This record gives sequence, C-alpha cells and structure tokens, in this order.
Amino acid sequence: MLPIIKYFLWLLLLVIMPIIIYFFVGFSEKKEDIKWGVNFSSKQTDFLEIDDKETYLALIEDLGFKNIKISVHWDLLEKEFEKYDFSLLDWQIEKAKENNVSLVLAIGMRTPRWPECHIPEWAEKLDKKEQQSSIIDLIETIVIRYKNEDAIVAWQIENEVLLGFGKCPWKDVDFFKKEIRSIKEIDKKRPVIITDSGELSFWIASSKLGGDIIGVTTYKKIWESHIKEYISYALPPIFYERRASLVKLIFNKEVIGTELQAEPWCANSIMNSSLEEQAKTMDLEQFKRNVNFAKKTGIKEFYFWGGEWWYYMLKTHGDDKIWEEVKIMLN
Repeated sequence: MLPIIKYFLWLLLLVIMPIIIYFFVGFSEKKEDIKWGVNFSSKQTDFLEIDDKETYLALIEDLGFKNIKISVHWDLLEKEFEKYDFSLLDWQIEKAKENNVSLVLAIGMRTPRWPECHIPEWAEKLDKKEQQSSIIDLIETIVIRYKNEDAIVAWQIENEVLLGFGKCPWKDVDFFKKEIRSIKEIDKKRPVIITDSGELSFWIASSKLGGDIIGVTTYKKIWESHIKEYISYALPPIFYERRASLVKLIFNKEVIGTELQAEPWCANSIMNSSLEEQAKTMDLEQFKRNVNFAKKTGIKEFYFWGGEWWYYMLKTHGDDKIWEEVKIMLN
C-alpha cells in the first residue's frame, strides 16, 4: 500500500472519524418546553394577497403567539430619502404591547424574505459608500426611536450576511461589524442577533462577528435549484445540539432557531405553484415532523417561518389544518 494511502487512512481513523461521530452520532433529549415564535413580513402578506394587519392580529389574537420577529424592510420604511414612514411599525408595536407580545426587529438592508436585500429605488442609484451611509442612518433612526419600547426584546441585524443567497449588490463583513457597533452604542441593554444557515454552516464564523445571540435556520425539505430536484436534509437533530454546545463553550453565546420551516419551498413561488406542488415540501404531516425535529435539537427557542402562508391557506383555500395544529400547540 502506498504511504500516502496509509497516511490518509490513519488521518481518517484518528481525526476525521471522531469529528463525524461527535457531530452526527447520538440522540438528543426531546424538549417540550420550547419557546415558540413566528416570523412576520408585510411584504409576504402583500405577495400572498392577504391583509397584513388582519394576518398580524390573527397570529396574535387567534393563535396566541407571544413572540414575533418582524422584518423591517428598508424599502417600505424609507420609500423616499430620509423620509421615514413608521406608521405600520408603530401600529405593530402597539398591538404587541396590548397583547403582551415580545418582538424582535430585523433591521438593515438585508432582512428576511426574498429578494433578501430590500433596497429602496432611490438607494439603488447610490454607490456602495453612499448606500452604507444611508443604512447606518436607517439603523440608528430605528434604534433611537424604539430603544425605550419594552415590547422589543432584541435586534436582529441583517439576515445571513455570510451567505451568497439573494439579490444583493455587495457583501461587506467589516461594514456588518460597524452596524452591530452602531446598535450597541445606542442601545446597551438589548442583545443583537446574528443569523446563519442551520444546514450549511458550523456557526463559528458568525459567532466571531460581535453579536450576542446566534439565530439559525432549520429547513427539512426544499427545492434545490442547482440540481433541479426536491431534496430532504438528512442532518440529525444531534448535529444542531452539538454545534450549539460548541458555540456556547467557545463564545458563550446562545443559539436560537430563527427560521423553522413551516411553509413550502417550491421550484416556483407559492403563488405560481399548485396546492399539490406546495404539499411536496409542506403539509400538516411535514409540519409535525419539523416540529418534532426541532424539539430534539436541544435548542429552546424557535420562530416559525410561514405564519403568513398558514393564514393564506386558511383564508384563500379554506385549509385550516396547520392553523388549527398551531393553535393546539400554543394553547
């Protein structure tokens, strides 16, 4: 046997195999005391052609969510340069206060929902330096306005900035660190959440960026555009628990689930897919499997990704299966 092959086999045995065993072998204790929350985006309700305020209130008043993460899209908040329209966000925060709901605000250029980077038309014409200056102004304006609102429990800055997913003009990690510093200089009491892929990352790089909490995705069945097939992630729950333990040990940061898949991920958008096509990646049984998976990860807090779609299915198609399942879960 060639020496290099022997070397490789010993390397595999002594180094690689223990790593594989650590991250992929084992069983997590199933947790029932999960803090459940839900993501919300007015852009998504508009896309699904349902009323945003009605949907938001239904998630709170009918389902009973006490934790909501709102995507504060730049192009909705500042449609004109330095002219901010806070009317909708003010209303959302007021309704949260009335119902004892805790909010996370996701702010910046890159906030959850396609196309990821939500840039106003006027800002698209600016160069990178000018865009970054406007983004800092945006962040500081939001944090200053709401830093005394008790309903807001954390800030999420940008969304999965280390990934190349989405339509964005640039990626600048140094600027991202500057955004975090800008928030912390104004608001010294609330944690800053940095998000990362739960499937494609070990969360080490994101843990180094200066935030306080690491938020990760949990997707189980999706359309993979590169191979043009539906795929299921075969990652075991222990993979999440072991990575979270390392982040806690090395960086002393908690890991939460900021996107637990609860809506379809189709080859085309939801509005361009039949109900049968949507069911390939999300239906009641897949929803239950995803919830059961989350309970086994060791992570204690999850925000569902898909609340707007549940309401769309309820109102547009008369399908209340997931809606009623969530109601039972929460109540």
